[in-house]
Amino acid sequence: MTLGSQLARLASDRAIAIQGAELGTIALTLAEDTTAPAAVVARAEAPSATPRDFVAGALEDLERVAVELLPAWLPDSSAIGRPDVGGVAAIRMAATAHARHAHYSPAFLADLAVLAVTGHRNRQPGLPVGVRAAQLARLIAAAFGRPRAALLVPVAAGLSPRDQDVIVAGAGWLVHNARMAVWLIGTLPAGGEQIPSVRVTEAPARRLATIGRPHPNSAVESALEAALAAETWADGRQWNQPYRSTPLSTPVRLDLLWPAERCVVEIDGPEHCHPVHFEEDRRRDVQLQLDGYAVLRFTNARIIHDVGAVVHQIGTYLRRRRGDTAEGNTPWPATT
Repeated sequence: MTLGSQLARLASDRAIAIQGAELGTIALTLAEDTTAPAAVVARAEAPSATPRDFVAGALEDLERVAVELLPAWLPDSSAIGRPDVGGVAAIRMAATAHARHAHYSPAFLADLAVLAVTGHRNRQPGLPVGVRAAQLARLIAAAFGRPRAALLVPVAAGLSPRDQDVIVAGAGWLVHNARMAVWLIGTLPAGGEQIPSVRVTEAPARRLATIGRPHPNSAVESALEAALAAETWADGRQWNQPYRSTPLSTPVRLDLLWPAERCVVEIDGPEHCHPVHFEEDRRRDVQLQLDGYAVLRFTNARIIHDVGAVVHQIGTYLRRRRGDTAEGNTPWPATT
């Protein structure tokens, strides 16, 4: 039985512990199964002091993902996208109208849309925590076209019984109030409060990415390639290229590369939200920039729901890069 089939059999209306597979593998498997819950990877780097703190961290993770998903949950916003006064007013109006139609709190959705566009948060008192959690979870699930959302929480090595009790209590609160799954990835110590535990088995290694082509198991890479194939400026692209900074460096795989323009496009799934992956990505970006490459990063969700905007951004950068090269300029590469 594949890992996806095993995960599909798990309860998504309660907190459970999952053993036998790494968090990144589980997140990637969920991302590729359109019937599975929408995965949100918790980024907590230290145990929470109280269940309230655990819930607050989880809400930050949910809000971060919801912000990244715009315009998936507000299609009208893609035609606005301006952070000026007029643009903010238009975003608020569109979000309020959508909220009434889709049964969200108008103030909640309007504030979230403005945060996504401007980066500025409304500091006025908002919804009760439980209502906000439920609306964020439902919004994320709907944006991905999934039945519900699932928070994936890594279980740290050496977790104390007290820390475990905090996590289990916070997870139970989220399941009850946000109506989402909470899956703790790893082995819980015997001394703390226990929850149902399930052991899964990772399937044999999947087909490897083919150098020069999109990954055969990646619908996201295939969708981006299909959009790029229609653009004449996209010629020269190479998928899944091995790269070494120096002969002694550990080789890495670049998702998409324009070698002549020294432009790298990286596609981030939900597993990249984990602190370890996030830090590895940043180190790799810095090294690529030192080697003279620009790095453009896009999430799976953004490509799936707004591939046109992604292609436009890549094209804008490549045309500017080519123009600078033709004029003899060599600008310091950027990362986005």
